[in-house]
Amino acid sequence: MGALFFPSYLIGLREGLEMVLVVSVLVAYLVKTGRRQHLVPVWAGVGAAVVISVGFGAVLSYVSSTVLGGPGQELFDAITSVVAVALVTWMIFWMRRTARQLSGQLRGRLDDAVGLGLGAVVGIAFASVVREGLETTLLFFASAQGAVSATPLVGLAAGLASAVVLGVLLYAGAVRINLSTFFTVSGVLLVFVAAGIFKYGIHDFQEAGVLPGLTTYAYDASSWLQPGSWWGAVLDGVFHISAQPSVLEVVAYLAYLVPVLVLFLVPGRAARPTPTPAKTTETVDAHA
Repeated sequence: MGALFFPSYLIGLREGLEMVLVVSVLVAYLVKTGRRQHLVPVWAGVGAAVVISVGFGAVLSYVSSTVLGGPGQELFDAITSVVAVALVTWMIFWMRRTARQLSGQLRGRLDDAVGLGLGAVVGIAFASVVREGLETTLLFFASAQGAVSATPLVGLAAGLASAVVLGVLLYAGAVRINLSTFFTVSGVLLVFVAAGIFKYGIHDFQEAGVLPGLTTYAYDASSWLQPGSWWGAVLDGVFHISAQPSVLEVVAYLAYLVPVLVLFLVPGRAARPTPTPAKTTETVDAHA
């Protein structure tokens, strides 16, 4: 269960918290500036973004499972996996670069939208949330491909619920966490998830006949790395180490994981300024 639950939970928690923080910034700013009449348009935009994201997931699932079949389905799944990996890679680097300025940017856009009318307020809330929602949907679809149980969906729902609870507690001031540390740690874990998705995408390309070497295995650890064991679940769920991958899968996994992990961690450590007390206790600038 862990092999299917953990990646989906991480996706729900990380992406969900980003969405919750965006909404909390918008709501808190309107409340503080005495413009509560614009809260309904904000929530309307958030609701529309959620509906679009869920609909996008339904379309992906329908096309993969119903419209396509055989090599066509494998090819579709492979392509969505590669797109999801590209998207999550861009997202984790973008968040690392802009996290500290995000609330200020959102407040500025919201000020502009209020001046243009209610439709613009709906639009800014929709645009701010729908990107995260579509990322979540695509990443979850790519991560959960091939699952025959509801475990990935349960993991995603649990992650989103955890994000909502954490976001509410942050908004209320009941808890304080260092968001820079959170997004760094979750970013590292997402790099492993993305590497696994890329690996599975290569496997789908092989099954579709686009790439060779489906039965040319890098190693065979099936005698001890059993999928039903707890250690097998941990290795597969966290690090995507399977019992019998092809050579091309392993090459693709390492070719993505090593350089992306280095680029994500090393420049950030080298360029990070000496932290001040305000920065080291940073939570979320929702009430500013």
